[in-house]
Amino acid sequence: MLLAALLGSPAWAQTRIATVDMRKLFDDYYKTVQAKAALEERKADMEKEHAKMGEDWKKQKDDYQITLASASDQAVSTDERERRKKLAEDKLKQVKKSEDALVNYEREAQSTYGDQINRVHEKVIGEIRSVLDAKARASGYTLVLDVAAIGANGIPIVLYHSNTDNDLTQTTLEQLNAAAPREPAKTPEKQPEKRTEKKKQ
Repeated sequence: MLLAALLGSPAWAQTRIATVDMRKLFDDYYKTVQAKAALEERKADMEKEHAKMGEDWKKQKDDYQITLASASDQAVSTDERERRKKLAEDKLKQVKKSEDALVNYEREAQSTYGDQINRVHEKVIGEIRSVLDAKARASGYTLVLDVAAIGANGIPIVLYHSNTDNDLTQTTLEQLNAAAPREPAKTPEKQPEKRTEKKKQ
């Protein structure tokens, strides 16, 4: 609809259109790479904590089953069986409490992780657009199309474009990554000295 309006407008002759690949800008921006690494680390910590809680819950469940079985031991007195039965009931309450905590942690962890992804996405896209907008204005473009955009029906929104000087992807990416921290130079590994054995006379 936007393109149709532009084509039908008298101002079409003055319209300058640029293109950009937002997927490439997003994926190759150094802050995206940093954020993904931090998110993966956070996800690993959550999974480790979840696994630990699961192991504790399983141990408590096994302990409950053992205690419950011992409450039916006819070799002990009635009072002892009652005591064990009461102990099993207490352990069952603890098992259910641990199970609820495990389910709540999983739900909250998923929600927290999803929120973190959304915040990172919004922040990175905002920074990319800020640089792109300034570059487009400085170059006199009135419209910038994302050639990586996909419509709701799975069909690319931009069906054809020529890769000419009006594509701002590479120059925008270079500007975004100009502030990227430099990786420390790798120290070459020291090769072990070869020992030469003297021949016996």
